[in-house]
Amino acid sequence: MNTLKILSGGAAQGLVDSLAAKFRDITGYVIEGEFGAVGTMAEKLRAGRPADVLILTTAVLDALARDGFIVSGAATDVGLVEAAIAVRASDPAVAVDTADALRDSLRACDAFFVPDTKASTAGQHIAKVLSQLGIAGDMKDRLREFPNGATAMRHLASSDAARPIGCTQTTEILNTPGLTLIGPLPPGCELATMYAATPTGQTTHATAATTLIKLLTASEQHGARQRAGFLSRSGN
Repeated sequence: MNTLKILSGGAAQGLVDSLAAKFRDITGYVIEGEFGAVGTMAEKLRAGRPADVLILTTAVLDALARDGFIVSGAATDVGLVEAAIAVRASDPAVAVDTADALRDSLRACDAFFVPDTKASTAGQHIAKVLSQLGIAGDMKDRLREFPNGATAMRHLASSDAARPIGCTQTTEILNTPGLTLIGPLPPGCELATMYAATPTGQTTHATAATTLIKLLTASEQHGARQRAGFLSRSGN
C-alpha cells in the first residue's frame, strides 16, 4: 500500500488520526506521521527527512518557504490552536480565568508539565508567561519539561505528584486520555497559533498530498476540527 509521509506539529495529531481511515478509503494511501514540536519538525525537514506534507505553524512555514523548502503561498490554514491548562481527570479544577488566578494556581502546584520551552510554540510561550507573572524562579524546580506537548500531557496523566498541572495546546490535551481541559490561558497571557498544511517541494505523491490537505481543511470537516481543538479565525 502507498504511504504518505507527514511532518507535523503535535497539535494536529488528533485531527490527522481521526481522518486517516477516510483518507485511506479515498486514496488507497496510509499516513505515516511524525508529530512533535514544530521547531523540531522543521529541522528534520531541513536535515533531509523525507516528507510529503507539512502541518506546522504559519510562522515556521513562512521561514521554510523563504529558504526554498516549500512553495510560498501554497499552504492552507487548518485552524487556530489555543494554549491551555489541564489537570488530571481525578483532580479538582483550578482557577485560570485571570492572570492573578493563574499565578496562584501555578504557585499551588507541585509539578508543572510543559513542552520543550525552546523548540515548541507552546513551550516558548509558557516560559514568557512565567516571566511575565514574576514566578519563573519559583517554578524552576517544579517544571517537568518534555520534547513535545503530547508527551508532557501523557506524563501529567500518569503523574503521582500531589497537585500537578499541565500547559500545552488544547489539541494535545484533548487527545490525551485521563486529563481535564480547564481552559485557555487568561487575557494578557493568551496564545492562539494558526496551523497550516502544505505539500513539500520533494513530494512524489502530489495528488495524495493535495487530497489530504483538502480533507483536513474542508468545510464539512469543521466539526472534526472543533472536536480536535482547532478554531476558525472567527474563534469557533
